[in-house]
Amino acid sequence: MKIVKISQSTPDPLMVYEVVRLLKTGSVIAYPTDTFYGLGADIYNNEAIERIYSIKSRRSDKPIIILISDKKMLRPLIANGQMSHIAEKLTDTFWPGPLTLVFNASDAVPDELTANTGKIGIRLPDNELCRLLIEELKHPITATSANISGEGSIDNPADVAKSLGGMIDVLVDGGKTKGGGASTVVDLTNVEPVVIREGIIAKSDILGVFKST
Repeated sequence: MKIVKISQSTPDPLMVYEVVRLLKTGSVIAYPTDTFYGLGADIYNNEAIERIYSIKSRRSDKPIIILISDKKMLRPLIANGQMSHIAEKLTDTFWPGPLTLVFNASDAVPDELTANTGKIGIRLPDNELCRLLIEELKHPITATSANISGEGSIDNPADVAKSLGGMIDVLVDGGKTKGGGASTVVDLTNVEPVVIREGIIAKSDILGVFKST
């Protein structure tokens, strides 16, 4: 396992370039997000995605969420008509931040990520390092939690190394993450939006946005 030490708030561009170079070669990385450490891979590398499922012992019918670097990256990933007024309001209010929105995926999203559900969870993180990695790669990366499925989320690189060190290719050591809870997840694929997981953003705050639309 290669270790790359890098600041989350002021990342060294050369280190960002090195991590992206490794992603382009199919590496699976563990890296800090604005919540916990995540497992990252190029979303268009099927072999890397399959490895993530294997590393986590994750069921093949569970989709993997992805991160984007800006809102412009969102529309090509979601089915036509999915960017509703409520979706716009939620992204304007809570992005960048710990809000994952579930959309019907466009054909640009590999079936491996949606677990053949046709749905994809997408987040714009409040983390400079994450956004720079994605921006340099020029498309999204995966962000499933860096742990074995069923175990607790990890907020520090030492515990990631202890849990997954023999299975991942690269540990992007950015120090401790904010932690504090997982992202809140809202499913926008039905007629009415549904909060399917209350995380850092309170359900009441989400419902407040619904009521104001």
